[in-house]
Amino acid sequence: MDDIRIRTAASDDAEQILAVYAPYVKDTAIPFEYDVPSLEEFRGRIEKTLKRYPYLVAECGGEILGYAYSGPFVGREAYDWSCETTIYLGAKSKGMGLGKWLYQTLEDISRAQNITNLYACIAYPETDDEYLTKNSAQFHEHMGYRMAGRFCKCGCKFGRWYDMVWMEKCLAEHPENPKKVIPFPELNWHDAALHKI
Repeated sequence: MDDIRIRTAASDDAEQILAVYAPYVKDTAIPFEYDVPSLEEFRGRIEKTLKRYPYLVAECGGEILGYAYSGPFVGREAYDWSCETTIYLGAKSKGMGLGKWLYQTLEDISRAQNITNLYACIAYPETDDEYLTKNSAQFHEHMGYRMAGRFCKCGCKFGRWYDMVWMEKCLAEHPENPKKVIPFPELNWHDAALHKI
């Protein structure tokens, strides 16, 4: 495969990013969203995230292979040092180490922002089926996340009830007076180095 780079997403990437996300909405219970968002709505989500947090894409030859971003954990000031993370890979991009690279880059940026805790909200089946497996939770465990909580049968999709788990990863110590969180646009972050995968 040609060189892959990780860069900050732009509004113009919305169509390609949505093309990665749409099959997850239509064919899986990974997102609890029922309908694929419109291009305009999805572009708005990207733009809103980028005002404060990183939204990254993995790109090869102009094609977006996957993406990851962080966002507010809850929304109250005391949670500023915590973020929720999200990652999606295109079907042909799985098993290449791309998810690990995206998440490691996201973690590096989060540390630079003075973020201390990362959280992932993950749909979770009692038993794997054709719509949902435990793969996402296993990926996060491999990335150093630990199980923090489980909500039983809290989401219904495709006529089946699914659990949701929260997983967490601590990136830094928790000082009494933590440094102020730096908004992503103020970091002046540059694209990750080109990689061969």
